[in-house]
Amino acid sequence: MHDAIAAETRGIPAAAVMTDRFVQTAREVTALNGLPDYPFVVIRHPIANDSDAELRAKAEGAIDEIVALLTKRSL
Repeated sequence: MHDAIAAETRGIPAAAVMTDRFVQTAREVTALNGLPDYPFVVIRHPIANDSDAELRAKAEGAIDEIVALLTKRSL
């Protein structure tokens, strides 16, 4: 989250992606950075033991949201 916010504040489009286990933490981080409505993409947790096929499926499922974040907003 920090990296995405830092990039965006420098004019570099970014999309933060995290697992659903960290949504609350992400919201707290965005609020602490003065961006309580900062959008991010959420995928299912966990990912550590996922096979390549499972990771690919999660990534493919998030592509449309990531593209939307990268092309429709700026800070």
